[in-house]
Amino acid sequence: MPDYEKEKELAARGSLRYIQQGMTVGLGSGSTAAHFVRLLGEKVRNGFKIEGIPTSIRTSVLAREHGIPLTDFSQKNRVDVTVDGADEVDTALNLIKGGGGALLREKIVATATDFLIIVADSRKPVDTLGAFPLPVEVIPFGWELVAEQIKGLGAAVKLRMTATSHPFLTTHTNHILDCRFEEIPDPERLSESLRRITGVVEHGLFVGLTKLVVIGRGDGTEILTLEGGS
Repeated sequence: MPDYEKEKELAARGSLRYIQQGMTVGLGSGSTAAHFVRLLGEKVRNGFKIEGIPTSIRTSVLAREHGIPLTDFSQKNRVDVTVDGADEVDTALNLIKGGGGALLREKIVATATDFLIIVADSRKPVDTLGAFPLPVEVIPFGWELVAEQIKGLGAAVKLRMTATSHPFLTTHTNHILDCRFEEIPDPERLSESLRRITGVVEHGLFVGLTKLVVIGRGDGTEILTLEGGS
């Protein structure tokens, strides 16, 4: 069986080559991105100068623990490079993200980024998105109505709950609906359909935002690009 934790670290390490001195770097969320933050922290402690913009509170805490200086959008208008994880990556490099619930901040940072790099283990590339339930962030009021409309798009919808059987709350105190479509052959079309539903704050489809994915596979890495390079 593949060592997925090793693959995550290999992918994260492979992304470091794209980080240069003086950059503003988006710091992604999730277990693979956490490897990147720790590895970047090692470089910072050895004199490497960058500033980070974290995509979640957990990432912010981790970055500070590893000595990475942080900034935000009150100081910066753009991000040079962001390194983040994904729950699924299709052949056109469209993504499902948000399994950890940080999709809103992740997308804000991603859309402000000149070069978004996705790092992942070998389980994440798929031919067609959809096996992983699509997270949709919604306001608490009327979430049941939003869920019914998403069901009308062809999904089985569940309100995300905590281990203590309470509704999961995002950083911005919204709910998450986990929407299982099985297959999403047209992510752009579904993205637009979800945006038209009142009460949807954001969704976990990241369409056309990245041109490069670093996959840890076995003892090495594989680079996926829109041109099909590897």
